[in-house]
Amino acid sequence: MAQPRDYITMQALARIEYKLDLIMANLGIAQAAPPEEPWLAEVRSEIRSGRKIQAIKVYREHTGLGLKEAKDAVERMEKGY
Repeated sequence: MAQPRDYITMQALARIEYKLDLIMANLGIAQAAPPEEPWLAEVRSEIRSGRKIQAIKVYREHTGLGLKEAKDAVERMEKGY
């Protein structure tokens, strides 16, 4: 399970990545997709199969996030963000 400090660090990194994405988009720089972790493919498969709860469970197992954070992340993935 991730410690609160780890979660704060992950959130800070997510904000930085988001800002960099905006800057790159504004400058017209195309991004290469980073390699995907195998467990993320499993999460996406569960989402496509309509098994959202299982997708959240897999996400939590691999990130150590709490239920709400994992649910929010899976829902963002579901929407394509």
